[in-house]
Amino acid sequence: MKQQVARFSPHQNGKVFAVLMAVSSLVFLLPFLLISGFTGGGPKGPSMLMLLLFPVLYLVLGYLTVLIGCLLYNFMVPHIGGIEYELRATDA
Repeated sequence: MKQQVARFSPHQNGKVFAVLMAVSSLVFLLPFLLISGFTGGGPKGPSMLMLLLFPVLYLVLGYLTVLIGCLLYNFMVPHIGGIEYELRATDA
């Protein structure tokens, strides 16, 4: 049975994606902090403030990007149709 996604909730999807982006940025942030700590983080290295701002930046930009994407999807769905997927019942 084919189904179509009629609408995405912009705020809810934006929140979820923003938190995922902020948390996943820690995968990059933590090694940079460790390297910066061991090398002394000279004047050419990234500042500690900039490294701490990355998760916040990812959070805000992730939210805004998904919010705009969902709004565009919701606007276009009546004209071009939604994302289709197929459901199958499975025996437990």
